[in-house]
Amino acid sequence: MREDRPQSILTHLVELRSRIIKVALALAVGSIVAFFFANQLTAVLERPYYEANPENNLVSLEAGEQLGVLMRVAFFGSLILGSPVIFYQLWAFISPALTHRERKWVVPLVAVFVLLFVGGVLFGYTLLPQALRVLLNIFPDVQSDLRIGPYYSFVIRLLLAFGVTFQFPVFLFGAAAAGVVSSRQLAVGRRWAVLVIVIAAAVITPTGDPITLAAMTIPLYLLYEVTLLAVKYLLRK
Repeated sequence: MREDRPQSILTHLVELRSRIIKVALALAVGSIVAFFFANQLTAVLERPYYEANPENNLVSLEAGEQLGVLMRVAFFGSLILGSPVIFYQLWAFISPALTHRERKWVVPLVAVFVLLFVGGVLFGYTLLPQALRVLLNIFPDVQSDLRIGPYYSFVIRLLLAFGVTFQFPVFLFGAAAAGVVSSRQLAVGRRWAVLVIVIAAAVITPTGDPITLAAMTIPLYLLYEVTLLAVKYLLRK
């Protein structure tokens, strides 16, 4: 028994290394693809700034600042393009610990992970012009020529935050599948869910204006209700 345990741990470590290598390869390929389409990606990511602040420009004040932006854009693109591989490798590493019945959920859950992640990023992108409009006009007399490096850091962090936040229905569904919560508990706990969602939206959104806060809160609550229905009907079936 003592000999089998180290062997089991070693097997898991080898499996983990294999999954990490595959994720790294997916990110590398995604970065290369994103690098070749860097001009298109930067145009898309800069559009919200020029919509919110058409009279000003993005400026570069350091020699390596534009190269840093290019690396961030390539990495951001690799996360979007490689998300199916990343989520699949995560679930493939976990799947040996699941039963045959539970493994049937792997492919659907990976698909939902990817859709929610990309959907969250796209939704955050639609909020960017409004958020920037509020942030850049707090002091109307200040000229808002932003540095390109901090701007891209802000935008990419915000979009990734939306993508990650939109994953919560999967974890909620997983908790219900594991018997931690039931559809009845989720229905009764709607008020607490609303409170938690509002707090999370206030932390994630960069502005404190009610429009942006509501735009974040409403889809998250709708996702909660959709998850409640999925728990109620899919798990029962």
